[in-house]
Amino acid sequence: MKSDIAIAREIELQRIEQIAESIGLPPEQIEPYGRHIAKVPLSYIDEEKVKKNNLILVTAITPNKAGVGKTTVSISLALGLNQIGKKAIVALREPSLGPCFGMKGGAAGGGYAQVLPMENINLHFTGDFHAVTSAHNMITALLENYIYQNRNTCEGLSEILWKRVLDVNDRSLRNTVTGLGAISDGIPRQTGFDITPASEIMAILCLAKDFEDLRHRLENILLGYTKEGQPFLVKDLGIAGAIAVLLKDAVKPNLVQTTEHTPAFVHGGPFANIAHGCNSILATKMALSFGEYAVTEAGFGADLGAEKFFDIKCRESGLSPKLTVLVATLRALKLHGGVAETEIKAPNAEALRRGLANLDRHIYNLKKFGQQVVVAFNRFDTDTEDEINIVRNHCAEQHVGFAVNDAFAQGGKGAVELARLVVEMVENTPSQPLRYAYDLESPVKAKIDKIAKDIYSAGSVVYSSKAEGKLKKIAMQSLDNLPVCIAKTQYSFSSDPKAKGDVRDFELKVSDIIINRGAGMLVVIIGEIMRMPGLPEEPQAVHIDIVNGFIEGLS
Repeated sequence: MKSDIAIAREIELQRIEQIAESIGLPPEQIEPYGRHIAKVPLSYIDEEKVKKNNLILVTAITPNKAGVGKTTVSISLALGLNQIGKKAIVALREPSLGPCFGMKGGAAGGGYAQVLPMENINLHFTGDFHAVTSAHNMITALLENYIYQNRNTCEGLSEILWKRVLDVNDRSLRNTVTGLGAISDGIPRQTGFDITPASEIMAILCLAKDFEDLRHRLENILLGYTKEGQPFLVKDLGIAGAIAVLLKDAVKPNLVQTTEHTPAFVHGGPFANIAHGCNSILATKMALSFGEYAVTEAGFGADLGAEKFFDIKCRESGLSPKLTVLVATLRALKLHGGVAETEIKAPNAEALRRGLANLDRHIYNLKKFGQQVVVAFNRFDTDTEDEINIVRNHCAEQHVGFAVNDAFAQGGKGAVELARLVVEMVENTPSQPLRYAYDLESPVKAKIDKIAKDIYSAGSVVYSSKAEGKLKKIAMQSLDNLPVCIAKTQYSFSSDPKAKGDVRDFELKVSDIIINRGAGMLVVIIGEIMRMPGLPEEPQAVHIDIVNGFIEGLS
């Protein structure tokens, strides 16, 4: 099997004007970024078509460190749907440079199911991430200037919440001190950096309904508290317009193509372990405006990405999936059955059967949301038919649809079985109206409890004194009715990444709550989860290079 990047180079890409024309988008109305990428004006979102067409969510079981190929399956399903004569478009998140150069390399799909041009998408793309980084850090610079200019007045702040962001993995930036040197160099204070996908501005970009809504949300970002204990917002600095200017192009969805020239919208990139993990509402609605089927994904396992997709993105946008595809692999299932990560490629039927409990938990949870579920088995070259049949027969016993996805090796033809099953279920037994995990009117602790106990199967939730203090400030600002966004490890239902399988009755500790007042959600930090990741012992960066004019190492 060729590498992802070798396959990508062999595809003769169509000009982006052709891709636009293929879905009825006037080529003269798009904004090209070179030959194969374009931004699309928001005016082409058609709310009537959004309501009429079919949204398919792709999520996954709890992943192993290499992932289960959820993006590949999302692209695969769009390819397969087009293979059987359906007009399908995929809507995905943009990759972050942090993981690209850190743990996992590129994130544009794999094999013969990729979005292209993969080098551009995995690197600087259309500059959306840089725009978010610049907008976030511009707020920080203007806030620091306000603090400096008011250092000797009663207009100063007693508490500052806003940090800086960079789209890199760098543990040494988690805690920093700024303003050292002469008095003209600023006011010394302890602060830190988050990674750009954790920025509240990234969440705002992905949850905004239009440009005016984006500007309004920017105004409401909470930066800190005055000496009188009152919230200090971006609008108090009078800079929301300036920050919106930096995002005027980033707010428009990006149009690209797949390995089989299927249109794809790739836009926004919050992580699902430390943020809400979904591509933008605008990109998803754009896909629904031009496709009979729109396939989108939510990050990591269904306990994180899918829950946030339903409780935050769908609640905010009015979207509701007709069906949810749950991706599973033998490797991840064996990991949850007690096999070491280094041994999960080897046959082990007993461990596989034990690991099915993790699959069952995710199916059970998705059905609570009213979702009809199809299990997409993402095949790897080491998988055996006997073990695949164990999963197939188990799904039949659970009365859940099952299809093998071979698109990594075969392209759209390898996803036809999955596509036909999805269409059959959407047309005959679609999902029920969406049921949320909690009511917005419930107290914040009650919302956290519902997710912790009903989705994660935790036994109890405890709060640090810091978190308790934040709850008081949430109540003071009458923000109790905001949805909650849990930030925790993606490798377990619990907060312990080593606790695999069907772990239950554990204690969850809420260490902090971050008030994303502009985005409109409360980010609940569980345990020791970091909003600025570190790099592994051997980062992917050591394998990335340009050889004879071609980029290597992104896959």
